[in-house]
Amino acid sequence: MSKVPTTVITGFLGAGKTTLIRHLLQNAKGRRLALIVNEFGDVGVDGELLRGCNDEACPEDDIVELANGCICCTVADDFLPTMMKLLDRPNPPEHIIIETSGLALPKPLVKAFQWPDIRTRATVDGVVALIDADAVAAGRFATDEAALALARAADPSLDHDSPLEELYEDQLACADLVILNKSDLVDGETLTKIEADIAGDTRGGVKIVRADHGAVDAAVLLGLFAGAEDDLEARPSHHDADPDHDHDDFDSFVVKGGAVGNVAPLLAAMSALIAEHDVLRMKGMVAVAGRPARLVIQAVGPRIQHYYDRAWAPGEVQQSQLVVIGQQGLDQAAIGTALGAVLG
Repeated sequence: MSKVPTTVITGFLGAGKTTLIRHLLQNAKGRRLALIVNEFGDVGVDGELLRGCNDEACPEDDIVELANGCICCTVADDFLPTMMKLLDRPNPPEHIIIETSGLALPKPLVKAFQWPDIRTRATVDGVVALIDADAVAAGRFATDEAALALARAADPSLDHDSPLEELYEDQLACADLVILNKSDLVDGETLTKIEADIAGDTRGGVKIVRADHGAVDAAVLLGLFAGAEDDLEARPSHHDADPDHDHDDFDSFVVKGGAVGNVAPLLAAMSALIAEHDVLRMKGMVAVAGRPARLVIQAVGPRIQHYYDRAWAPGEVQQSQLVVIGQQGLDQAAIGTALGAVLG
C-alpha cells in the first residue's frame, strides 16, 4: 500500500498560510485533499476561513481543526489520533495538508511520522516554510544586537537569541521549500538581500519561490518527495535538546463583543494598541450592524486588512471575536478594555 503524502506548511504568525492553502484548494486540479489546521488561540479563525471556501477538492468534513495548543506540543494527544482517523477512512485522502500554528516548531511534527502506526501509511512529502517578506524587511525576526549586549551584561546567563528569531530559524532549517510571500510589498533589491539571508539558514538545494498573496502553483507545493521523516538529522533545531518545549514566551487571549456600528473606530483602536503594546497578531470575525456578512480582520504588526467573506448563517450568533497574540507580558486588561469599548 502506498503512503499518503503529507505537506506541512509552516511559517510565523500572519505569513499568509491560510491564504496559500485557499489558493491551493481552488487550484487542486481534482486532487482529493484533507486539511489539518492548528491554531494558537481559543478561536479557530483559520479553520473558519477555509471552511468558507466551499471547494469540492476539500469539503468541510475533510477540514480538521486542532485548537488545544501548538501541534508541536500536542503530537500524541491531538495529531496522531487525527491522522489515524483520516488514514482509516474507507476512502482516505490523496494528499494531506497540515497548517501549523505560526508559533509551532516543525521538527517535532515531522518526527511524529516515525511512529509505527503512521510511518507505514503516510510520509512527509515536504515541509514548506512561508516567509513574510515585508516583516523580514522590517527586522521583525532579527535580534537587536545592541540591546542583547546590554541584557547580557546585566545577566550573563542570557546566551540565546530572541524567541522570534529562534522560531524563524527553526522553520527555515526544517524546510524543503521556502515561499517568500508578500513580495509585492518589498522592492527588488531588498528581496534579493532577504533571499541571500534565507539561503544561509536553509539546507543546500532548498529552493526559494517568490509569491504575492500566496499564489503558488499546486505543482510547486505538492510532489516534493522529500521523505522528511527519514532526514531529521539534517534539520537542526534550537530546541533539539529541549523535548519539553512550550510557548511560555508568548501570550494569547480572545476579546469578544457585539456588533460594531462603524468599522473605522475599531481599526483606529487596533492600530494604536498594536503600536503601544507591540502586538504581533490580531485576527478574527466582527459583526457590523446593518451588514449581512461577517467582517474578517487580519492584523500583522502594523498592517491591518479587512474584508467581508460570507453571510452569517441562519441562526448563527452574530458576535465579534478577536484573537490577540504577542510576546509574554502583554497587558491583557488594557488591551481588552480598549477593544471592548469599540466592539460593543
